[in-house]
Amino acid sequence: MMNIQGIMKQAQAMQKKMEEEQAKLAAEEVEGTSGGGMVKLVLNGKFEMKKLSLDKSLLDPEETDVLEDLIVAAYNDAKSKVDAKMQESMSAMTGGLNLGGLKLPF
Repeated sequence: MMNIQGIMKQAQAMQKKMEEEQAKLAAEEVEGTSGGGMVKLVLNGKFEMKKLSLDKSLLDPEETDVLEDLIVAAYNDAKSKVDAKMQESMSAMTGGLNLGGLKLPF
């Protein structure tokens, strides 16, 4: 059986590793697209939008609802990619250990 000090050291090491991974993920950027690439945006690991590119053909005042929908779709595409990277990173850190519904800070 492992002593409490050993368990605490492992927990501290895991916490440090998680903090380092959070910082690494926060700095990464992913691109989301919609409309066949007519709308592109870039999110960082904190879900902050860093860039938005629109195809000029979408800039029709009569079609703003289409543009709005495409921006939302591109954001959701990028968000799902960030989520996948986070999940992949967490799985790698925990060695595939299922932590159930544990909500981690990222």
